[in-house]
Amino acid sequence: MKINIYYGGRGLIEDPTLYVISKLTSVLKELRVQVTRYNLYEEKNAITMLPKTLKEADGVILATTVEWLGIGGLMQQFLDSCWLYADKDKLSKLYMLPVVMTGVYGEREAELTLIKSWEFLGGTPFHGLTAYVKDHVEFETNPDYARTIEKKAEEFYRVVNHKSVILPSSTVTFKQNVLTDHSIALTPQESEQLSMYVSDDSYVKKQKEDIEELSQLFKEMLTNGNGEAGQEFIKNLKANFHPLENFAASYAIELSDSKKTLVIEVNNKSLKCYYGEKPDADVIAKTTRAVMNRLVNGRITFQGAFMSGELTAKGNFKTLRTFDQIFRFNLL
Repeated sequence: MKINIYYGGRGLIEDPTLYVISKLTSVLKELRVQVTRYNLYEEKNAITMLPKTLKEADGVILATTVEWLGIGGLMQQFLDSCWLYADKDKLSKLYMLPVVMTGVYGEREAELTLIKSWEFLGGTPFHGLTAYVKDHVEFETNPDYARTIEKKAEEFYRVVNHKSVILPSSTVTFKQNVLTDHSIALTPQESEQLSMYVSDDSYVKKQKEDIEELSQLFKEMLTNGNGEAGQEFIKNLKANFHPLENFAASYAIELSDSKKTLVIEVNNKSLKCYYGEKPDADVIAKTTRAVMNRLVNGRITFQGAFMSGELTAKGNFKTLRTFDQIFRFNLL
């Protein structure tokens, strides 16, 4: 027989939950039970992978401490992971013993939360151990308390060993008729693989980067197609181009709110306008689409936008001033 213990406290030496876990483990090992303990505070980055550890277990003990309210975030995260990634068929055969200790208030409510959660997951809960502990030293040295804990361990062993039938609960009916699992239908193997991916921070980060890159790609495909959106400002620039003899220069205008750079290359009578990158441009400017729109509609000049601070620029300032000579926009 194998029983897994999942401890959701912080691991503090004065936590009476640790004492109870130790006593339960001692009795179960005397009964030749293989006991494996998982400290959730040590498994923070791998909690989503812990549901796969239920596969070989015959029973589980969920142990936690109430420090101010409820079962705490780590235990909740573990139960969430069981809901998302655990093999539900395996869960339906697992007995669960809740253990809740507290020095404040709410041990009964926390125990009820664990019981209801396990029922929602499809497992079978067993009446557990709860206590209000004012002095952990007094609690741990009380022989009557020790016997109570040992007796509970023996009862749990018999229930798991004989696969005792537990009377039905209304929670099961509620789950079947009301609570709906909207998660994607996956096989146990797929769920386990997904839990491994979710727990891998580097994988999740890479996926987010790939999604962002794809989003940007599709956005560019929509805005840089054959439509007018992809030719924004370019049509105005070409229509109002007045070349200067023996003048060659390049401008890179970053549109900060659309994260695009408009590149303008002038070589005598030749003009190239496109969206891309040109870090070696003679003038590198930064502004917004609204300011650029006013510029190509003749409501403001390039130098005027620079002087007012609506456009920032660096590079050859003689070339900057020449912009208004080679592009003469009519006021619209």
